[in-house]
Amino acid sequence: MIAETTGALPGPGQGSRRARRAVRPVVGVLADGTPYYAPISEIVSDGTTVICHLCGRSLKSVAAHLRLHGWTKAAYCETFGLERGQPLEGRETRKRRAASFAPRLIFDDAIRAGSAAGRQRAAAGDLSRDAARASTGRPRPEQRRRKAARAAAAVHSEVAAQANRERAARHRAGVAARVASEQGYPTLGTYVLARVASGASLAAISREAGLHKDWLHRHLAEVDPAVATTVRQAPGGRDGPRWLQAVTALGFADVPSYLRDRHLVRHQTVSAIGGEIGRSNHAVAAALTRHGLACNAHAGKRKAARERVAQVAAVLGVDSVPRYVGERRVAGWTWQAIAAECAQPASWVRRQAALPDA
Repeated sequence: MIAETTGALPGPGQGSRRARRAVRPVVGVLADGTPYYAPISEIVSDGTTVICHLCGRSLKSVAAHLRLHGWTKAAYCETFGLERGQPLEGRETRKRRAASFAPRLIFDDAIRAGSAAGRQRAAAGDLSRDAARASTGRPRPEQRRRKAARAAAAVHSEVAAQANRERAARHRAGVAARVASEQGYPTLGTYVLARVASGASLAAISREAGLHKDWLHRHLAEVDPAVATTVRQAPGGRDGPRWLQAVTALGFADVPSYLRDRHLVRHQTVSAIGGEIGRSNHAVAAALTRHGLACNAHAGKRKAARERVAQVAAVLGVDSVPRYVGERRVAGWTWQAIAAECAQPASWVRRQAALPDA
């Protein structure tokens, strides 16, 4: 679609040469002081003639006229925010040019050969690749930005979201059908149930099917809700046999009780838990989330810091270290004096002063 704005220009029946050359008001001035006579990113046309941005004249072809100004079409389009493929002629002029070109496409051997070569390049994708390379790093013209904004405004956000959801559902169904066919099962659900019964985890099944390891975790409930429920309710279905083997060897009946003991009671870090049972940090963090347990960053260091504060408070005989530091500062004590009384570094005392009073 060609963006053209119909202006109050003299038509073919009422315009004269003098009328077409009538002085138009200046619309604006470029950064270098050059005035322009048509809005940026717009083509002002009456259907037959087009307004030249540089001089305001109404012309059948601005492209042919630009050499009088010493400009190229590429520079003209870039300066005035037009797309490079934007025609600089009126609709009627383009129709007459196309009509005159049609017989040449039939009888002119050179034009016919050039057209065939162009169609071959288009079919092979060469034209698309050349266009992509040419546009790399080039700023988007204002005309294209305004077109995109108008198109986005015309589509309701909820309609677009629904279309995206439907497209994603079709894609998931296609992937499920392809995997089931490749593995020799009628549906993806029957394939998953058979592999789970043999002891495979959903991550292992995903990898086996050539998918991302988390694909079944994310999409099985949408592709086959009944199978997803069956897998979740199966013993160890949410965690897999590797998790159960690791925690039962340590004397725990299930994964949640093990994670609760290690992370919330003993304050072990995610890294320490993963090292104990041979799982990655990401796997441990995902298991904590899966079982509704809060993942505490730097659990060991935080516990040690709390114990350190409690020991200092017990030695000083106070209920709150931040309150004790605040009272000493009000009494005129220096940081070094407070640190000496606490037997702690001055930097530690300063950090305690910044904490809220417990």
